[in-house]
Amino acid sequence: MQNHLKNEIYNVLSGKSQIRFGTVIQTIASYLNDGEKTSTTIEVEKHFKKEETKRLEDYISKEKFWVTIDSSQYVSEGAEQKVYLKDTENVLKLNDAIYYNSWKDYFYNLLLHNYFFPDTAYELIGFTKNNAILYAVVQQSYVSIITTTDLSQVKNFLTLNGFENVRNNDYYNPELGIILEDLHDENVLTKNDILYFIDTVFYITDAFWEN
Repeated sequence: MQNHLKNEIYNVLSGKSQIRFGTVIQTIASYLNDGEKTSTTIEVEKHFKKEETKRLEDYISKEKFWVTIDSSQYVSEGAEQKVYLKDTENVLKLNDAIYYNSWKDYFYNLLLHNYFFPDTAYELIGFTKNNAILYAVVQQSYVSIITTTDLSQVKNFLTLNGFENVRNNDYYNPELGIILEDLHDENVLTKNDILYFIDTVFYITDAFWEN
């Protein structure tokens, strides 16, 4: 079962299988894959991401994928992203991929989120820059909070799906080789007794690519 699931996910990441709002993300991830790094030292990773960002900006300009954000609709921000209202049903989230060693890893995170949680799927609608920092702009359905999320329910749900709680609100699926972090009660909301994962941080380990 897990091998079948891993194959499905691999096909999503490689663009062979479609998921909700996946096509644009898959196209850009494939484009960036051509410049994949071969070293994991910190200095090389920093240099690689800088070069990768330049390549990404060239792609954005070529494809006319720049968007303008209405600053008056600003809602909040955290370490990773800024949140803006778009309309009564959607929010915009600006992410600079600070949690990731590469932009490609960030796009893989979006694809994993959309695969596992299609009801809150991210739609990549473009990019913007602020103070010389590049941000991906994703649209997501707005979820109103009805009740406070019980984190034990989050743990039970993820455990049933093969994810082990490794510490606090961080999880790991050893059979898939996928890490899922930061699942506190502001990133997983509850509405009508249903869990909505609105902000996830996925990482793919080397174990995923084996076999």
